[in-house]
Formats: sequence, C-alpha cells, structure tokens
Amino acid sequence: MLVRAGAAAAAAATTLPGLRRLWRGGGSGAAVCFPLGRALLDVRGAEAALFLQGLLTNDVTRLVAADTHPAAALPRALYAHALNVQGRCLYDLILYRLHESPEEEPHILLECDSGVLDAIQKHLKLYKIRRKVNIAPCLDLSLWAVVPGEQAEDIASSLTKCADQALILTPDPRTEVMGWRLITKKGVNLSEIIPGSHVGNIQDYHRQRYKQGIPEGVKDLPPGVALPLESNLAYMNGISFTKGCYIGQELTARTHHMGVIRKRLLPVRFSAPLPKDSIPEGAEILTELGKSAGKFRAGGGELGIALLRLANINEPLYLNIAGDKVKLTASIPEWWPKPASK
Repeated sequence: MLVRAGAAAAAAATTLPGLRRLWRGGGSGAAVCFPLGRALLDVRGAEAALFLQGLLTNDVTRLVAADTHPAAALPRALYAHALNVQGRCLYDLILYRLHESPEEEPHILLECDSGVLDAIQKHLKLYKIRRKVNIAPCLDLSLWAVVPGEQAEDIASSLTKCADQALILTPDPRTEVMGWRLITKKGVNLSEIIPGSHVGNIQDYHRQRYKQGIPEGVKDLPPGVALPLESNLAYMNGISFTKGCYIGQELTARTHHMGVIRKRLLPVRFSAPLPKDSIPEGAEILTELGKSAGKFRAGGGELGIALLRLANINEPLYLNIAGDKVKLTASIPEWWPKPASK
C-alpha cells in the first residue's frame, strides 16, 4: 500500500522557514536523508487500535476514529510512550497509519529502538490475550529522517513526486524542527524518491536531536527510569490527558494535574568535547557549590541532553568525569511552548 504525500508537501512550505533557522547542515537546496537504524513493528487487525489504546500514552483511536475524524483529518503519525505500572517510560514509539480510511482494517507500524524490538514484542504479546491483532517485525523496510535544504518549493515538489514510491512520508509528529519521517522498502534508490537528495551522516542527525533536546531510544530514555512528563512528552504531542485508562496513567495524570514538574530533559552544551564511551550512565551534574542539579543522559562531541532541575539551569553547571569537572550550559529549546503571559 502506498501513501500519498500531499499533506507532507503542504507542510513543507509552511514549516521550512523554522527548519532552516533551527537545523544547520541541511545544504543549500537539497534534502538530506538520514538512515535511522530503528526497528519497525507491524500491528494489524480489527482490534489493533483498541489494543494499543490501553498500552500507550497517546490517543491511538485518532488513527481510526470514523465518527469524530473524517478520513482526510486522520493523522498519519503519532508519538507515544509505553509505560510500566509505576508510570515510568519503557519504550518511546512513533505510530504510523497505513490504512487509508476508517472503513479499512486498522494497520499500524510502530517505530522503536532496535535494541528493544524483542522486548516490545514480548510486552505486546503479554497483553494481547485473545484480541484480533497480528504482531510481526518489518525486516524488509527502511526508516529515514528527511531534512529539507533551503528551497521550500523544491522540497514540496520532491515530496509530491515521491508519493508513489514511499510507503510513508509524513512530518515528524514530535516537533516540526525534526523534519519528516520516510519509510521505504529496503534497497530503494532515495534519489528517485526525493530527487537531488543525499544520504547524511547519522551523527549529524543525533547532533540535531541533542541541540533541540529531543530524546530518542533507550540511552536517552532509560527503561523503568525516565518519567514521561519530565521527558517533555506533552511538549512533543505524545500524550492525551482525556483518553481514559492505560498502563501507568495514574501517576502521569496526577503529576499533570498538580502542575509541578521540577526537572526536565534539556539540551546542554559542554565547554570541551566529551570523551567517547567514558561517561558512566546517569553521571551526576553538579552546581558550583557541589549540589546535585541533575543527571547526564546522552551526548556526543560538545552536545548532549540531561535531566536537570529547572531551578538550577541558569547557574554554572559541571559534569564530573573521573574527577575532572567539565563545564556545561543548559538552554530552553525554541520549539517549546511559550509560557502564558500574566
């Protein structure tokens, strides 16, 4: 089944100025495609959406709701987390709708960290019971992040041309600054799908994530450790507070309604490039007075993301690496919602 990309093409013209400003390295005119190496899981069947609805933070019925969402308004992609019973993140997922209308049998792809593909399958099958759902890995598909260059008209034209060759092409549902997600059959020539595009260095993709404070995968969101609201799930369109019950909902809903989130994942920049593979997981970040301000999550070079106390983010901060203190600065991403003026 092939998915038309008209909506993505329209989105290109409206979101590209912001992407040009926030993404450096998109080239002068061509799109850049990054091979993500994340896994895809096929979930289909009459009860697929209802099954996922009870396991994930977002409202999965939006992908199939015939009564409240006409076919043209059905989202092509949703971001969500699967939580444990304590309300902590197990897996970060992007859901892609393959069926074209509410009348068709639900057919959804789940994007996940490739390192936990087996664990996710076991998790889903544990709760499947007798539901009419088939779950299988998609080993014949490739997943790409697509970042535009400078010319909105060329990008929109390319997206329209590639509609008949891409299984899925859709804006990243987390935030527009991350470009688009593209799913193709393995071995497809990308230059035929998006003329003039070229394959980018995956490290540049991760640098962009770190620069924007976008977590992705188990290093950034340690299973059983990360909390969804501290991980900015609400900012990334990944949670519904009206959908009803799902695993881990109680703590998440209570935190939301209390309105107090004292720590958040933030982009950080270091005064010197980080040494490779020598930073312990969850290394502590300290204030100048030696008090704990948070924990390092992941990074590369001089960029990374860290879980920090909001009260400390404007202070001088330091990461302690084997007795050496590396100075860092935190920042609030431009794409975050602006606080309401009083």
